[in-house]
Amino acid sequence: MPTGRAVLLLRRLSTGDSRLKNINLNQNSTKDSSSAFSFPVCIHRDLGASKRFSSYDLSPPTLIRRSFSDNIIKMATANPETNQAEKHKFSNRLVTERSPYLLQHAHNPVDWYPWCQEAIDRAKKENKLIFLSIGYSTCHWCHVMEKECFENEAVAKIMNEHYVNIKIDREERPDLDRVYMLFITATTGRGGWPMSIFLTPELCPVTGGTYFPPEDRWGRPGFKTILLSLANKWRENSAQFLEASSNVLDALRNISRIQDSTTAVPGEATWTKCVRHYLSTFEPDFGGFGTAPKFPQASIFNFLFHFYARDKRDQEGKTCLEMCLHTLTKIAKGGIHDHVSGGFARYSVDNDWHVPHFEKMLYDQAQLLVAYTDAYLATKDEFFAEVVRDIVKYINRDLRHETGGYYSAEDADSYPYFGAEHKKEGAFCTWEYKELKSLLEGKQLGSLSYFEIFCDYFSVQENGNISPESDPHSELTDKNVLIIYGSKEETMSRFGITLEQFNEVINECIGILFEARSKRPRPHLDTKMLCSWNGLMIAGLAQAGQGLGDKSFVDDALKTAQFVKDYLYDPNTKTLFHSSYRDEVGNITQTNQPIEGFLDDYAFLIKGLLDLYEASLDLNWLNWARELQLKQNELFWDMDNGGYFTTSTCDPSVILRLKEDQDGAEPSGNSVSCHNLQRLATYADKSAVPEGGDHERELAKKVLLAFSKKMMDHPTALPEMVSALMFYNDSPTQVLIAGGCSDPRTLELLRVVRSRLLPGRVLAVADPAADSPVGMSDILLSRIRSAGDVPAAYVCRRYACSLPVTDVKQLETLLDEPASPAPQNN
Repeated sequence: MPTGRAVLLLRRLSTGDSRLKNINLNQNSTKDSSSAFSFPVCIHRDLGASKRFSSYDLSPPTLIRRSFSDNIIKMATANPETNQAEKHKFSNRLVTERSPYLLQHAHNPVDWYPWCQEAIDRAKKENKLIFLSIGYSTCHWCHVMEKECFENEAVAKIMNEHYVNIKIDREERPDLDRVYMLFITATTGRGGWPMSIFLTPELCPVTGGTYFPPEDRWGRPGFKTILLSLANKWRENSAQFLEASSNVLDALRNISRIQDSTTAVPGEATWTKCVRHYLSTFEPDFGGFGTAPKFPQASIFNFLFHFYARDKRDQEGKTCLEMCLHTLTKIAKGGIHDHVSGGFARYSVDNDWHVPHFEKMLYDQAQLLVAYTDAYLATKDEFFAEVVRDIVKYINRDLRHETGGYYSAEDADSYPYFGAEHKKEGAFCTWEYKELKSLLEGKQLGSLSYFEIFCDYFSVQENGNISPESDPHSELTDKNVLIIYGSKEETMSRFGITLEQFNEVINECIGILFEARSKRPRPHLDTKMLCSWNGLMIAGLAQAGQGLGDKSFVDDALKTAQFVKDYLYDPNTKTLFHSSYRDEVGNITQTNQPIEGFLDDYAFLIKGLLDLYEASLDLNWLNWARELQLKQNELFWDMDNGGYFTTSTCDPSVILRLKEDQDGAEPSGNSVSCHNLQRLATYADKSAVPEGGDHERELAKKVLLAFSKKMMDHPTALPEMVSALMFYNDSPTQVLIAGGCSDPRTLELLRVVRSRLLPGRVLAVADPAADSPVGMSDILLSRIRSAGDVPAAYVCRRYACSLPVTDVKQLETLLDEPASPAPQNN
């Protein structure tokens, strides 16, 4: 959480001082123990740690209304058996939007606007506060607030009379979400979605919170009370609001400034501090770091695997590996893993990874692909490879457009049956005992019941296996979430069956349950396709394809990269778009004025393209990555202090230009960029021109310097960047292979490289016979000695290369040497 004097000022201004007396939303007070569950929200792990942004003032804001074509997405908003066209009593301006989240609210009685100049102009003209609501389409508590407040005609009447109301999809506009989340976390000490903020017509936040019930409850004001109170105070003395809002904006600027950086890049003490924090917070029973709710934060795995791989003989490194493997095993066995349909839910509400918050996000699938691939590379345990295949099967079946792009998410909520009036969380995924018995009844292995074997293995209980502590709103009573507390061997021993028999029973049962589940109403699918998350998926598929030796995964990554190039890239300006959409007939569509790409779109895609080059050896992807890096530098680089802003200067609607320094549910764009720059530097010549390696290496150093104070003080806030710091201090392990790309001997050398856990590895192949663009073969071959006509590998550390090796065993020996740190020259 942001801290400091500026935060105290913000909290005072937002909860009532002499100017804004009694505007206390009081979300954190408690009157009885039941209130602990009364204001839940959809959260992400990055909201639970210290977070700071640096800023650049973009005021005064002027918004440009985005225009849209007539081709809109039609969403089913209620029971799929009914005729939706006859049920829409209300429609608002959101009906012409593309975002599935905004379309979910298109028939609320609230007079919603999208984020646009028209709404701001109206607020100024009518002298009204703006109510800004931010959420996303698969957020359970966003749905709850919609049902309780935004579908409530009495509440809507108050909103429409006293406010200009704006809806934002946080995934569509992460730039705006970050600005106002900074305010909410600073003033309330918590964050999450739905996010509810009250703004002046100049877009400065005055007060806000997260979820609000419609009526007063447990000593806390309800949404109607808040709406009327603030409207009255604004009407009585708007000048005091405006005066205070100026101070709010100043405080936000102060909070968002990154502390002064150091003059030298940090060293070993920083990553040692990071490791020892994870050692001290590791939960030994079920893995993970800290207490419930538990998130499978992939950046932590990336860092710990990297630390282990630097020197596999180091005892702390071995412990890091054990923590990763134990945690990933428990996650895969837990209820957070969908044992029937595949893929992983966002997080678990309990310590055991048992009861999930049921939405499935694309970015989690992408990052867990990498984590489980690394686990497989470290152990060669087929268990982890099967999890990788499970994720790929799920995303390709349920989250993929036929052109190769991946959708954003599946909802936590769905109708429990056709004809149901309301959706329920987890309805698609949970099972009642009697239902399972009915589905599996009669299936026998000799005298043994399939049902009994299945229930034993997946911990199914007659009255449900979910504790009341994990179900405070009693939505999951008598339900079972499948979880494996034991092992195959324990179940086999109890029933006296072989592994072959066990697999036959479990696989057949899963098939029966999958077929039964396919007949249930499906959760809402957010068909928005984001450049950033598809970039993460390209990286995940490319790394999984290399690690498991599965060409089909690489082919999937190639198709997704081509999708991004076809639909999320403007070749004329060489810029990225943030999002594209599926229309009602299944085609890819776009707004007339697409949302320009943000830092994460560039950074995550560049990472994916670098991994894709190493998986496919197609230099076109490497060259596109270089081109995008130059554009990223142009749009986002901070010339004064180093590092990248999350947004460019192109959009004046964002009142603060922020620089994120938190690796959370997704890694920070700066952390990923620091890795990318170092990798790109090794592929370039060593000149200082913008496309040269020295230039990119210097930019990476400046990123590390910009965030050095944060890394030294709170390294666990930036595990992905601390990994990049190790990369910088050690220098990359370059593996250069000279040989024909189709030569079996070259392919065998590639297999050896790809089958090892080598974080910080940079792989390149120089095929003397190939017509490669920009002379890549010449650049690489200039660093190495010829080995004649035989394919040869060179392992280079600190830009000094080994003698050529042609023998697989020799290459294995070279690759398994520790990556000893290079002398620092900062």
